[in-house]
Amino acid sequence: MVCGGFACSKNCLCALNLLYTLVSLLLIGIAAWGIGFGLISSLRVVGVVIAVGIFLFLIALVGLIGAVKHHQVLLFFYMIILLLVFVVQFSVSCACLALNQEQQGQLLEVGWNNTASARNDIQRNLNCCGFRTYNPNDTCLASCIKSSHPCSPCAPIIGKYAGEVLRFVGGIGLFFSFTEILGVWLTYRYRNQKDPRANPSAFL
Repeated sequence: MVCGGFACSKNCLCALNLLYTLVSLLLIGIAAWGIGFGLISSLRVVGVVIAVGIFLFLIALVGLIGAVKHHQVLLFFYMIILLLVFVVQFSVSCACLALNQEQQGQLLEVGWNNTASARNDIQRNLNCCGFRTYNPNDTCLASCIKSSHPCSPCAPIIGKYAGEVLRFVGGIGLFFSFTEILGVWLTYRYRNQKDPRANPSAFL
């Protein structure tokens, strides 16, 4: 059967949703690994990663059930949700790739000021204290605080990796946004194809 046929559309859609399922489980696993090894203590950060993983898993499950059963309603909602996710993810990915050094610094400072637990993780793992300057009255879990040498501020250390991380996240997001628009197109085509094994008089 040619690749434009019913079976090929069904198999491609199932494969795409299995990929999304693996990615969602990977996200949840990374969050659990970060907690287990003490790399992340911020419940907010872990909660966001797990929530994204569960959301992606549910979308993939809806798409998989809709593809296997050729369920018109599930496929319609799957297509709409995937289109909305594509718009958001494409916008965020382009923003990550377009940020300059000054904007990255402002974004990092806002995140630093609003996440106390993540701030402690950064100071402990990067062995630095404070964002641009260190206030002795603030809490710092870095090992350098116990030595006679002054601790380095975290902003220059984070700044060295921020650009690379944003480019990596933006690139991965851009790649997956194109798989999502492929999923929308496959779902639209698959919904309008008739199952050759079904009753010829049945509607789709």
